[in-house]
Amino acid sequence: QIDHFGFDENLTFQQRYLIADQHWKKDNGPILFYTGNEGDITWFCNNTGFMWDVAEELNAMLVFAEHRYYGESLPFGNDSFSDSKHLNYLTSEQALADFAVLVEGCKFTLQGLRTCVFPNNLFMSHSRALAASAPIWQFGDLVPCGTYFSIVTNDYKRSGKGCSESIRNSWKAINHLSSTDAGLKWLSSTFHLCSPLKNSQDAVSLKNWLSETWVNLAMVNYPYKADFLQPLPAWPIQEVCKFLKNPSLSDKLLLQNVFQAVNLYYNYSGEVSCLDMSETATKNLGQLGWYYQACTEMVMPLCTDGVNDMFEPQKWDFRALSEECYKAWGVRPRPSWILSMYGGKNISSHSNIIFSNGGLDPWSAGGVTQNITDSLVAIVIPEGAHHLDLRSRHPLDPKSVQQARALEVCYMKQWIEKARQSH
Repeated sequence: QIDHFGFDENLTFQQRYLIADQHWKKDNGPILFYTGNEGDITWFCNNTGFMWDVAEELNAMLVFAEHRYYGESLPFGNDSFSDSKHLNYLTSEQALADFAVLVEGCKFTLQGLRTCVFPNNLFMSHSRALAASAPIWQFGDLVPCGTYFSIVTNDYKRSGKGCSESIRNSWKAINHLSSTDAGLKWLSSTFHLCSPLKNSQDAVSLKNWLSETWVNLAMVNYPYKADFLQPLPAWPIQEVCKFLKNPSLSDKLLLQNVFQAVNLYYNYSGEVSCLDMSETATKNLGQLGWYYQACTEMVMPLCTDGVNDMFEPQKWDFRALSEECYKAWGVRPRPSWILSMYGGKNISSHSNIIFSNGGLDPWSAGGVTQNITDSLVAIVIPEGAHHLDLRSRHPLDPKSVQQARALEVCYMKQWIEKARQSH
């Protein structure tokens, strides 16, 4: 159903979902249901090994449901992103309704189904949930807007002496060099850019691209080789920081080192001929859809001060965001809607949710990191980056994530047993 909340629109669309039932015990086995996020569901399926690891232990069926407007689940096909009218149904409420309908369909179709456990981000009726790396409080004024970038900075501080300081000093170096045509040409050549910088606005784009790169590295700072956003070595920030040891270098020498650092992120394979500032992660992510959602209801205040973080000072400017969104999509964001819809911090009436967050993950800034009630519990993984606990078991996993997964499975077993007893 394209619109779950009105009665005039009866159009439907094909929602993609993946099922694995080789370990499912048909008489009373549970279903582990992955509520898809902002990208191709096959990509998330392949990067969520935790579910595959525990399916046999729990005798569970796996279902990976794709989020509307991402991957192949496009309500209006090629016209889905054509204008705001077609995008009007890209909301968290509509997506959750998709999942709820799919779950009810599963319950009706699969005789003997007793309980559903939801890994990823969500609240759904009749379910138990693992909300991994879910920044449900990164809205309004629930958390300070600067914490997110402070966590990113701390990841670099702990990974190498002089590293975060080098990045902090790089902004002035870029500002200085980009003030002349010769400097813009030098920057374009030094960073091996596919499209050369032509003016000061392009230099701003370069800084934004670098900032997003540093953030992405923090998100995927895993203890082993991985290719979630890009192919990367183990503990990639430590590798990056090997190029950023001396923050007092001259502008050009400092920025040559910065290039070596970002080149590790974009060209670890050695197969990239030039760096494209329009791409910071795998094409499996639906960046266009997320941009629209950030311009409507997913309004997450973020800011930097250049003191408690390694970035240029940037205040949270809702008015600027609103103008940018109106120019791009013809819509205005609603900053308080998520708080009204989902309750903000007033969620104690909910139950049976595990909130897991990694200490290295910047999104933990808006995550639940302390228990709220006996059944709204928090698990913090100090050495964990984004979704580390949802990834497959690995010999190089820190002990903290091994313990976190064991605790998550323990809660799941309790939920499943209670559900069986209640039937």
